[in-house]
Amino acid sequence: MLPSSVRAVRSDVAFERGGKRSAHVWKYRALFVLLALVGVFRVIWVKKDGMYWLLTIIFLPLVVEMIITLKRRQGQDYKWFSPPIFLFLISIIPSIWILELHHRHGLVSDPECQSLDSWDSLRKLISQNKTLGNQTNNDYLKTFQNVFSAVCSNEWILALHQLVLILLIFGKWLLPIGGGVSKGELSEILLTFVGTGADILEFNSETLNDIKDRRHHVVYIILGVWTWSMLQFPIHPSAANSAGENEESEDTHEDSWCANHISDIWSIVQALLIQDGPFLVVRLTVMTYYRVFNQMLAFFAFKNFLVFILNLYKLAVLSQHCRSCRHDPVRASDVP
Repeated sequence: MLPSSVRAVRSDVAFERGGKRSAHVWKYRALFVLLALVGVFRVIWVKKDGMYWLLTIIFLPLVVEMIITLKRRQGQDYKWFSPPIFLFLISIIPSIWILELHHRHGLVSDPECQSLDSWDSLRKLISQNKTLGNQTNNDYLKTFQNVFSAVCSNEWILALHQLVLILLIFGKWLLPIGGGVSKGELSEILLTFVGTGADILEFNSETLNDIKDRRHHVVYIILGVWTWSMLQFPIHPSAANSAGENEESEDTHEDSWCANHISDIWSIVQALLIQDGPFLVVRLTVMTYYRVFNQMLAFFAFKNFLVFILNLYKLAVLSQHCRSCRHDPVRASDVP
């Protein structure tokens, strides 16, 4: 039995770690809520309708999840799935849909807006905020409103997309990881997030720009595919391999081999059904049916096609290895 002094030290260390995790829990969930509020505020600004404040109701599950995580899990996230990221997406995606549809349907009229495509335009925007002097609160509010409305709608939407992806990556990096998830597995998850986020951002922004002045139902299809692809962020397939390795002593060799490659199987499913597969279908439709063509659209369509084919090949290889394990476990033991 451990001495009381050792038990006290361990208790203090556990309490300190729990306090740090709790601080991270509310800080980054607060950032999630803040960005979602920015989205709602922008919707109210462009729609000029206070009824859209009702969008804040969908923030409540994120707040409830934070309370439950603090009370029952001491700030620790889950291993295979991240509820805060999922609930954050639910809270921000409706605002992005409304802004995208409002902009793509030609309901925005800001001919003198300020684009953020150069350093000069950025300096011009910042210079509007230099002569504040001795101003009242109403003057500050008016200046803020002028700056807020000066940026073009498409720049606002693009910035919102970018901030969502950045916050997802940094949020997952800095939030307490789930039990059993090593730092190596977390780094693998983050690397996947970075590559996935860059591809999703390019798909949404470039493809929507390619079909401008076209039929509006294509906008719904692209936004639907974008929403579907974003739902892969709360899932952590890289953490599945450790579970398979822990169960190796209890299962047969072929079962444990397959369990150790769950993350590989998930990456294939992700490419075929969630990301590269749907992206390829949409881009080919834009190129063939709507007869839109440019170098970047063709390049990314070819990239999606190449990833799709390579993942089919990888799936065939994994299936062959699984069959080898079942028919000849001794020989298959050399398969990595």
